[in-house]
Amino acid sequence: MLYSYTDEEGSFIVKLARRAIEEYLSKGVVIDPPPDTPSRLYAKSGVFVTLNKLIENVKELRGCIGFPYPTHPLVEATIKAAIESAVGDPRFPPVDIDEMDYIVVEVSILTPPEEVRVEDPRLLPSKIEIGRDGLIVQRGIYSGLLLPQVAVEQGWDQEEFLSYCCLKAGLPPDAWLLRNTRIYRFSAEIFEEGYPRGPIHRRSLR
Repeated sequence: MLYSYTDEEGSFIVKLARRAIEEYLSKGVVIDPPPDTPSRLYAKSGVFVTLNKLIENVKELRGCIGFPYPTHPLVEATIKAAIESAVGDPRFPPVDIDEMDYIVVEVSILTPPEEVRVEDPRLLPSKIEIGRDGLIVQRGIYSGLLLPQVAVEQGWDQEEFLSYCCLKAGLPPDAWLLRNTRIYRFSAEIFEEGYPRGPIHRRSLR
């Protein structure tokens, strides 16, 4: 894929996410975008902030919250998503400030989701590329999202990816085969710390 953001911009956004969390946890303050924010980071974009706790070189998910659609400027969405990933993910208790010494911060900047249209739902797996695509499944009031890196980390194929995204939405795993289920795909540029507060690099899924 062609990269939209530079390594410097990616590093900036990850450091911003960490600072937003630590300021909120230590002082209860929601920071404003810094004056030196690159102008391109004010463009609207979807973004997810993922927190992984590093325990004996093994990552354990500690929180992941974001905005799937480009409804907010990236810099503002990152601040909001970072704080919510630390204190608002219903799957986990709120992060404690002392935990941040063990947490790796990862930011995924999303392309706008596009609907995957096929005549026969059985063709959906052929339209999905593992390592490139993230998925959103929608059916009625139910919706679930999985980032591109999840399928790679779990070793899923396309059908498994679709099934687990259905489960994430609270649907049966084969709901993607039903005609009224809508499937969207997106890609992401992922930047992460190598270790807590460590150097930031662009993550490749291939």
